Amino acid sequence: MNQVKMNPFKQKLQNGEVVFGQMVLELFTPGIGPMLAASGMEFVIFDMEHGRCDLSLLAEMIASCRGVDIVPMARVPDLRSAPLSRVLDLGARGVMIPRIESRAQLEESIGELKYAPQGKRGVALGIAHDLYRAGDASFFPQANADTCVIALLETAGAFQHLDEIVSVPGLDVAWMGHYDLTVSLGIPAQFDHPRFLEAMDTLVTACRRYHVAPGFLPATPADAVRWIRKGFRAISLGSDVGVFQNGIRSFHRAVLQDLSGELVAKETGT
Repeated sequence: MNQVKMNPFKQKLQNGEVVFGQMVLELFTPGIGPMLAASGMEFVIFDMEHGRCDLSLLAEMIASCRGVDIVPMARVPDLRSAPLSRVLDLGARGVMIPRIESRAQLEESIGELKYAPQGKRGVALGIAHDLYRAGDASFFPQANADTCVIALLETAGAFQHLDEIVSVPGLDVAWMGHYDLTVSLGIPAQFDHPRFLEAMDTLVTACRRYHVAPGFLPATPADAVRWIRKGFRAISLGSDVGVFQNGIRSFHRAVLQDLSGELVAKETGT
């Protein structure tokens, strides 16, 4: 019998803990998952919407995460990616679904990601998601419990129906799509605007009401601390692109500053 180990990402969120990971949009190398795990990250979301990841590449990324303590998940391109469960068959343990704006959309999406009786996910056993070892009937409820559902809320319409969406059974994380939301609200990239800040607070309040974890991708350590203190618990520490570029810039700046100091010392004879 093939036992599915409880998804530690889901388990920690259910325990009220904060979970850290990263969104990967560009650095699709077999080492990225293990490197993130070695850096203390607990999950990775491979972005198929804005990143260059397709199903074939996703399969390689997920396989590279086996044997290390990190939960691989996928951000699918859109609601019409048919079926959504294809990324689960490859071994993803969670799915981020973009542009959720209604209860009906989320219910339909969850139905595609769960086996009957909770949904209508198609059955294929003895493949990547169960490590090629088909189990018995107990596999289906175990897989349903393991699969994490993340709704990406990124439009004014989503926030008009927030309670209807967040209260859907089977939702694990309601993720703030901050850039898209500010564009939708007519305040592009104004993350200190009162309307955006109100949306952040509203999301946390709704998530607490329905025992769902709020998720966010802060750009800086200060932003991460700020929003964790507000109640966000699924946290992507930036993206691979942002963190890599920030690291290189900081390294470069430090080298130039030291060299500049040496030059001044030589010129002044100190």
